[in-house]
Amino acid sequence: MKKILTACAVFAFTAISFAQDVTKVNWVTFEQALEMQKKAGKKAKPIFVDVYTEWCGPCKLLDKTTFIDEAVVKKLNEDYIPVKFNGEGNEVLNYKGKKYTNPNFNPDRKGRNSIHEFTTYLELVGYPSLFIFDAKGEKVKSIVGYKTAQELLKDLEAPKSVEIKKS
Repeated sequence: MKKILTACAVFAFTAISFAQDVTKVNWVTFEQALEMQKKAGKKAKPIFVDVYTEWCGPCKLLDKTTFIDEAVVKKLNEDYIPVKFNGEGNEVLNYKGKKYTNPNFNPDRKGRNSIHEFTTYLELVGYPSLFIFDAKGEKVKSIVGYKTAQELLKDLEAPKSVEIKKS
């Protein structure tokens, strides 16, 4: 009887874990995404970047609502390489031969921190900001502000509707 209960518990835990994985976006770092594109070659997916901060209420709402929606999770995991990037964090990243850091980052500061150099490069106008980089790693689209699942899916289906103009 004890073995049966143990087996049932293991099965239930496995089933719950699997079900949770299906509804999770497989977030990676920006550098990991670029490496994944490089390895994929001609089959590279575009990169979807969620630029957030720890203090941003709409950013947290995206995580609690939009980024757990099954259709959004499926779209991001199947058609994009999803990246989470803290716009005020201390991650070091290399992009197009340049090293981006946050030299004024203060780990003891609560709330707002200094802006990361990559956030400045992205020309971010507010949090949350979502960016799409094409299969060659070039920034092609910017989506600013909180989006419901339906709104985000519409933006992800129509990438050319809000393209960034190159100067």
